[in-house]
Amino acid sequence: MLIDLTYPLKATMISANTVGGPGHLGTHFDIMDKQFPLDYSETEGLLFNVPGRTEIGLGDVDLSRIHQGDFVLLRTAWIEEHPYDSPEYHHGHPQVSHELIQALVGKHIRLIGVDNSGLRRGPEHTPADQYCADHSVFVIENLCNLDVLLLKAGSNRFHMHTYPLNIAGLSGEPARVVAEVR
Repeated sequence: MLIDLTYPLKATMISANTVGGPGHLGTHFDIMDKQFPLDYSETEGLLFNVPGRTEIGLGDVDLSRIHQGDFVLLRTAWIEEHPYDSPEYHHGHPQVSHELIQALVGKHIRLIGVDNSGLRRGPEHTPADQYCADHSVFVIENLCNLDVLLLKAGSNRFHMHTYPLNIAGLSGEPARVVAEVR
C-alpha cells in the first residue's frame, strides 16, 4: 500500500507564497547548502507518534529502534489540528529538542520528517537545519497523512520513496514523499 505524505499544493498557494521562497513551499527538504544524494531516495522509515507535546525529547523516541540510514518521521498532529494555509500553522508548532536532534544525527540516519514547519521555531530553525545538513541528515517539513501511516503501519517499519525536485540555488527543494507499507 502506498501512502502519499506530500502536502497537496494549490496554484494560488504557489503564486501567493512569501514564506521562504519557492523551495520552502509545502512538503520540502531543507537542503541548506548541500546536495541531496540520490542514494537517500529509497530508505526504510520509522514513525513515532508524539502528539500533544510542545517539545519532543529523548524520552519520546525509542532510539534503539532506529537504524543507520533510516528516515525518522515524527507525527505531532500539528498539520491535522492547524491547516497548512492557516495563520496558526507557521507559529507555535512543536519543536524537536536539541538533544534529540543530536541523538538522531548520531544514529547516522538520512532524513527527519515532521508534520509541521520545522524542527525548531524562529531564529533556531535555520541553525537546526544547517546542523543536520552538515551531518548529511536532511529535514523534510510539512508532511501530511501521518495519521493514515500510523493507522496502516503502526510501530512497524516501512519503505520510503523520497524525491526532491532538482532546482539549483535554493536552500529548500519541493519534494514528493511516499510511504510503502508492506
